[in-house]
Amino acid sequence: MSATSASQVSSIHGFQWEQCPEQPAKRTLPPLRLTRRGRIVLIGLPLVLLTALLISLSGFLNSPAKAADSASELSATPTISVTVQAGESLWGIAGTVAPERDPRDVVADIVQLNNLDGARVMPGQRLFVPSK
Repeated sequence: MSATSASQVSSIHGFQWEQCPEQPAKRTLPPLRLTRRGRIVLIGLPLVLLTALLISLSGFLNSPAKAADSASELSATPTISVTVQAGESLWGIAGTVAPERDPRDVVADIVQLNNLDGARVMPGQRLFVPSK
């Protein structure tokens, strides 16, 4: 074996291997430090999200049910049952049932009482109409 200037070379079975001089030990890096902004993000953001979640959850749980609001407004409306004849309309039925009231109000009551989508009725259809 012959010595070289930078490193030693060894020959095993025709292969040449260079032995590099030992490198100095790696420096250990200082532990990771959080900056003030990093601490705010790491701690503050989850706290803000948790607070928003708790506020929305408490609002959801404390809100009154829709049925409770509308149930207090409901009153028993005295009704009678009417069968629609051929050629009749809600306007005509409203004028017959309550001639002293505005027909638009009576039609609106009939639509609400029977859960109608529009003012269209079919002959033979049974409707509940206000008796007052």
